[in-house]
Amino acid sequence: MRENLAGIVKLIGISIILVALWVLMIRLTPESFLDSGNIENLLRRTAMFSILGIGVALVIMTAGIDLSLGSIVCLTGCFLALFLKVDYQPYESAVVYEIRKSDATFLIDPEGLEVVESEASPTEPKPEEIGKLAVGQWVRLYQTKRSRSGMHQITAVQKQPNSGRVLLTVAPAPARDESADDGTSIAKIAPALPLLGFSEDGGNVLQVQTGSDSVPTLKARDRLWLSDAKGRLKEHVISSTELKGEEQHVRSDLDAAIVPADWFWVGLERRQFMSVPLALLSVLGIGLGLGVLHGCLVTYVRLQPFVVTLCGLLIYRGWARWLSDDQSVGFGNEYQDSLNWFSSAHYPLRLSETGWTVNLPSFFFVLLFVAVLGALLLNWTIWGRYILALGRNEEAARFSGINTGAMKRLAYTLCGLLAGLCGILFAMDSGSISPSNQGSFFELYAIAAAVLGGCSLRGGEGSISGVIIGTALMQTLNNMITLLKIPNTIELVVLGGVILLGVVFDEAVRWFFSWLGRKRRV
Repeated sequence: MRENLAGIVKLIGISIILVALWVLMIRLTPESFLDSGNIENLLRRTAMFSILGIGVALVIMTAGIDLSLGSIVCLTGCFLALFLKVDYQPYESAVVYEIRKSDATFLIDPEGLEVVESEASPTEPKPEEIGKLAVGQWVRLYQTKRSRSGMHQITAVQKQPNSGRVLLTVAPAPARDESADDGTSIAKIAPALPLLGFSEDGGNVLQVQTGSDSVPTLKARDRLWLSDAKGRLKEHVISSTELKGEEQHVRSDLDAAIVPADWFWVGLERRQFMSVPLALLSVLGIGLGLGVLHGCLVTYVRLQPFVVTLCGLLIYRGWARWLSDDQSVGFGNEYQDSLNWFSSAHYPLRLSETGWTVNLPSFFFVLLFVAVLGALLLNWTIWGRYILALGRNEEAARFSGINTGAMKRLAYTLCGLLAGLCGILFAMDSGSISPSNQGSFFELYAIAAAVLGGCSLRGGEGSISGVIIGTALMQTLNNMITLLKIPNTIELVVLGGVILLGVVFDEAVRWFFSWLGRKRRV
């Protein structure tokens, strides 16, 4: 009873501080603070950090700690970007193993491209040989190591006996000799087909050959290389395609009227490593797996939570930097209709007759879902009771028949799962992940929000609503620093001060109710 009353006092106190801070901001910067964009951004960041705070709060309630949350957010964000990586490669290509300037030849492996052997020299391929490695066919040399990429026309095709390779004589001759000492590939070539022209629709729709065994059937979101005989290159993103008779009509993101009719095209197929649902589930699985690992190390190996998660903080950060080669990774413009749409979606909520509207971001509804499940777990299930009992007195809980090890593993597992979810949300929000600083100090923000929200670092106390209120207070303070143009360098000072005040307030409330209990007994 006394613990519940203390928790209510903490919750009321932090709520009063939050409301007072809002009133202060409305008085100081009413237009900026009440701007719909600012409110939406504040709600979005509160939602993301609240989910992270709920995860660490479950661990704190068991008298544990998790310092690896920020690194897990970074690692899972990098995994999401890698899982959703999109690559564009020609539909058909051949591997080049040797380039000779003296006799103007490429030694290639056709890799599925149909070869028509001939030594004649027509100026263009026969209609039935378009798209094949035949005399007269143009090819584009690309992905070179030292040679210059460009366009070449095949003048002779000769199959090499017993090797499966083909010797192509081309014009113009390559600029230099090149080969690999270990026999590996040095470049690739792809058949380039002539443009048929433009449609009558303002000249902005390209006409290309109909798809066949040797001509690719283009699809929306594929890309086109457009090049002339001199090797100049333009790349277009295909927005739509339409089959009309024996032609494909292609509409792209650039005005086709600026492309001369004597240019060539190469179709680039969009290749996505994973589907979006599978990538999201995989990232959540990684976060859950790391949480299980932490729980097992704490309970089975009996390592201190501080040591386990501190090592995780370093390992996961280094892992993320290694995965991404210490370069920023992201989604670009590849997921406008899925990830980008969800991260920017909002529900307009009209709050006054004057038209003042607050946009509730999609992340806010994710928080509501997680918060409801967390509250049900803590307050309406036996496992929530066990977690709180474990934090208050682990030995007494164990003697009462509670499997304390399982409860700790459950807390760390849920914490890892929510950290993985936050990795997805933060990656979607920013659109890119910098492994060197993504998620830095996020664990401290989460711990501060949990402590401010009534969680005792000794364990056994806390509530989901308190964590959300504590997070809102932290994000409002950050928002105040921005709007009042206070130097950002003071942000960490505020963070440290808030954690310290939260712990002091927790100790003061604990001492007060302890003194009150002793007085009543006397």
